[in-house]
Amino acid sequence: MEAVIGSSTPAVASGGETRKVIFASSLGTMFEWYDFILFGSLAPVIARQFFTKVDPATGLIFALLAFSAGFIVRPFGALVFGRLGDVVGRKYTFLVTILIMGFATFAVGLLPNYDAIGIAAPILLIALRLLQGLAVGGEYGGAVVYVAEHAPKRRRGEFTSWIQTTGTAGFILSLVVVLATRTAIGEAAFADWGWRIPFLLSIFLLAISVWVRLSMQESPVFAKMKAEGTTSKAPLSEAFGRWRNLKIVLTALFGLITGFGVVWYATQFYVLLFLTQVLKVDGPTANVFVIVALLLATPFFVIFGALSDRIGRKWLVLGGILLAALSFFPVFKALTHFANPALEKALLGSPVIVKADPNDCQFQINVTGTKKYTSSCDLIKAKLVAAGVNYSNEPAPAGAIAEVRIGDKLLASFDAKGLSKEKTDEQNKALNASLSAALQQAGYPVKADPAQINKPMVVLLIFIMVFFLTMTYGPVAAMLVEMFPTRIRYSSLSLPYHIGTGWVGGLMPTVAFAMVAYQGDIYYGLWFPVLIAMVTVVVGILFVKETKDVDINA
Repeated sequence: MEAVIGSSTPAVASGGETRKVIFASSLGTMFEWYDFILFGSLAPVIARQFFTKVDPATGLIFALLAFSAGFIVRPFGALVFGRLGDVVGRKYTFLVTILIMGFATFAVGLLPNYDAIGIAAPILLIALRLLQGLAVGGEYGGAVVYVAEHAPKRRRGEFTSWIQTTGTAGFILSLVVVLATRTAIGEAAFADWGWRIPFLLSIFLLAISVWVRLSMQESPVFAKMKAEGTTSKAPLSEAFGRWRNLKIVLTALFGLITGFGVVWYATQFYVLLFLTQVLKVDGPTANVFVIVALLLATPFFVIFGALSDRIGRKWLVLGGILLAALSFFPVFKALTHFANPALEKALLGSPVIVKADPNDCQFQINVTGTKKYTSSCDLIKAKLVAAGVNYSNEPAPAGAIAEVRIGDKLLASFDAKGLSKEKTDEQNKALNASLSAALQQAGYPVKADPAQINKPMVVLLIFIMVFFLTMTYGPVAAMLVEMFPTRIRYSSLSLPYHIGTGWVGGLMPTVAFAMVAYQGDIYYGLWFPVLIAMVTVVVGILFVKETKDVDINA
């Protein structure tokens, strides 16, 4: 990577002005992440509202795929708004992104469900999710570039680390609002209509964000460049069409971003889904665990950001990714032990075996959300995953209906292909009842016993993972800003960031659950973030250079 040293630098903003910049950028970005993350926090509820024509396990996968749709389009938002930010300016670009995000989120709260308007409901839901993805694709790059270009050289890591807290802060805010709403109106009302309230409240957050951002001034670095007429006329072709810049983009993507992307979503989204969907901890309790752990860990984003100004950024970032990857398997297994010991005992003492034709079993992930899993093997495996049950696989003759053995009980699945909805529902109901009875008889709990949950240990385990995340995520914003020249910084930073976090990290929960369903091991999905993180560490060690002393004013 080349550090381009300019002959002159723009005036650094005063202390009061800089604090205002940090506050305004962080507040708006936090609200935008609240909007974006809220969908994931309510994935099980959204599945029941918009994907009612499939069984609950498949409905959850579809809801996660709808959630992932927003991640899939984030790189396209990065291209659109990155170019706009490099040509028009930083301030006005992320004013536009907050408007798109706010209105799309508010509209989700007004959207009729499947029972009201049929297939149009999930189609509209996904369309709104795509708008959210486009908006967030332009938000992050604008915020970190804007703050970094206001910051003193020796405090860039510290100042930009406040932006790094906004994803976690938005996640906390979404969980708090959901928990407060659930507590105030009750679970039944929340599942029926109360889930809309957190989405509708976003209109007030939008109003605050727009008001704050309208009061902000353009970045002094960009303003100087624009006054001198040195802005890029074609930032996309300059950033991605010239090898000199493209190789930095690829280095950032594979040597930094994909690693912390999977770590971020594993330590916040996947752990919450694992607690609620696999370990059967009730939603409000799981939310409290995650909220407390995140609150305890959040200050370390700024601590590590400030530390990177002194000792450098590269080894902090890569060290955090490595430690997180090494912690995933032991921490998730410990979560099972401390959150649902009855499930751990059943997993060890009552093995489950699925006997099926291997050709009948598919990898249950479908980015378009249009494919249905109707084979006897897919149906029974989805139900076992939803119950948090490990199972081993045995081959059966071609064409045989899948069977599951639980202790001395042998249950036959069914093939739903060609069956009417009424017949499929009838067969599903019968299989669910017999499967539930057999699992309970074998010692598998329907839900985690609150009296058996070791609450301090669950919080500590989540904190450990988030702590490693803060180690990598706190300094990385400044590092990414420092890797690219000013004239194409917004575009160059945004695209790899949203490919790594949106496509690789954002798909992590969906891919992990599909891996679990395919293999039959509730921990098997962790291989996805572990392997991605380890590859990132190797690439980062070999190709990423230290950046803390780079002059970003050129």
